[in-house]
Amino acid sequence: MTFAEKIANSKFLIPVFLLIMVVIGSMYMGYATATEAAAFGVIGSLLLAASQGSLTLATFKESLMGATRTSAMIALILAGAAFLSLSMGFTGLPRALAEWIAVLELSRFELLMVLLVFYIVIGCFLDGISSVVLTMAVVEPMIRQAGIDVIWFGIFIVVVVEMAQITPPIGFNLFVMQGMTKHEMGYISRAAIPMFLIMVLMVFVLIFFPDLATYLPDNMKSINSS
Repeated sequence: MTFAEKIANSKFLIPVFLLIMVVIGSMYMGYATATEAAAFGVIGSLLLAASQGSLTLATFKESLMGATRTSAMIALILAGAAFLSLSMGFTGLPRALAEWIAVLELSRFELLMVLLVFYIVIGCFLDGISSVVLTMAVVEPMIRQAGIDVIWFGIFIVVVVEMAQITPPIGFNLFVMQGMTKHEMGYISRAAIPMFLIMVLMVFVLIFFPDLATYLPDNMKSINSS
């Protein structure tokens, strides 16, 4: 592709980048919630498709049916995950494991490593939100006692919970990808391994360079206080 062709094709990319900036910027600037930003993205996509001539009644109907099928599939996955989470909650296993970790009297680094393994393991059987809800009442006093910043730990938990979404056998995102790609679960799980390892690396980066997670909140605090 020549330079002139790249310039000619860029006119289609620039509106897409602008739409991405509007969607993400509206959330970070506080003008819209995540749901409202998603609606902006849908409306903007429709306008872009209409302006480029690719939006027809047939493609619009196909898009609606695809979104309906995907939403129905996700709803069924959520229903199954909710049932399993309820069952695990009745057994009390996640809370019992968290209480067992609490009595080990570990150092800060050891505690974070144990919690990392702990959430990865229960992420194999629970969705991320249920993992946090069922264990945070026990884990939160532990991290305070260890002197771990609560805001930093919140970022840590978000990353670990996202890892739980791609851990087999019931990683939520694995089922979504299986439904969209029609590949076998084994193939999807193997394809997710590099992403899982990258997120593990990210956890260690957060541990050794905690200012990466707290720089923005700390500066926001100083601005508000002044």
